[in-house]
Amino acid sequence: MRIPLSVLDLAPIAKGESVGTSIAASVALAQRAEEHGYRRVWYAEHHNMASIASSATSVLISHVGAHTSTIRLGAGGVMLPNHSPLAIAEQFGTLAAMYPDRIDLGLGRAPGSDQATAHAMRRDPSASERFPQDVQELQAFLGEESRVPGVSAVPGQGSHVPLYILGSSTFGAHLAAALGLPYAFASHFAPQSLEAAVAAYRREFTPSSQLDAPYVIAGVNVVAADTNEQAQANLQAARRTIAVTLFGGGQTLSDVEADVLLRRGAAQHVDQMFTYAAVGDGPEVARYLEDFRDHVGADELITAHQAPSAEARLRSVTLTAEALLPVSV
Repeated sequence: MRIPLSVLDLAPIAKGESVGTSIAASVALAQRAEEHGYRRVWYAEHHNMASIASSATSVLISHVGAHTSTIRLGAGGVMLPNHSPLAIAEQFGTLAAMYPDRIDLGLGRAPGSDQATAHAMRRDPSASERFPQDVQELQAFLGEESRVPGVSAVPGQGSHVPLYILGSSTFGAHLAAALGLPYAFASHFAPQSLEAAVAAYRREFTPSSQLDAPYVIAGVNVVAADTNEQAQANLQAARRTIAVTLFGGGQTLSDVEADVLLRRGAAQHVDQMFTYAAVGDGPEVARYLEDFRDHVGADELITAHQAPSAEARLRSVTLTAEALLPVSV
């Protein structure tokens, strides 16, 4: 493809569908992405959300890995304050042993949940403050020499699973630059600081053993369909789903009720999340993605395909890839 593309998959649970169906759809999505030349598929850690099945990222990665052959798989990301660095090193060290040279580990410092859920996870309220130190401890567990005397990650030690810092503010940009790690910005849902964060990261980057030059991945929403009209309908369905997820209080709402929720104020937040969104048929989506890549100066785009069904997501993945095939000379 003319742009290095990847996929972010939240393993969405459609209304009336089961978790098992959602996981099967994630397998199909990764297989389709592999078939069409996407670089990687990442799964995001979220908790206590009835419409998202990607909470146990390492387990999901393992399952998808068994049903794919070449595409890279990883977390986008693990919310490290929810876990001990040793446990994550062991999990991803195991994955790296099972699927050599295919595993990525993206790290974020947000809880990925509400306060009650964080308490249920036994999360230390001050854990986010230790995020930089925890990243370095995790990196050492995956390297040759632990920072904790007498403790090694088995599996994990010597695996050198590549780390990525995720962020939606300049904090992650400064940290990724200081540690010499790739930086992935969550512009698919938190667009406000994208340009400032990327500029700070590139300006401050210090080479490391993992990376000798800055590497930026930018998130972008994609709603590709066979016609512009269908793409707009899929976008509206996605707006409803997000509104209900964020503001529906855990209720199952009809489309009419979701539209009321949007009109009562949810639309402002939801539409801000869609600040960066490629919507339309294949060629229109391709034009948007090329312009977005150039505007951000991204090395890679990670696409969040928003659609009301698994079939529509697969079609979006396919149309996007086909529209970005190299131009024949």
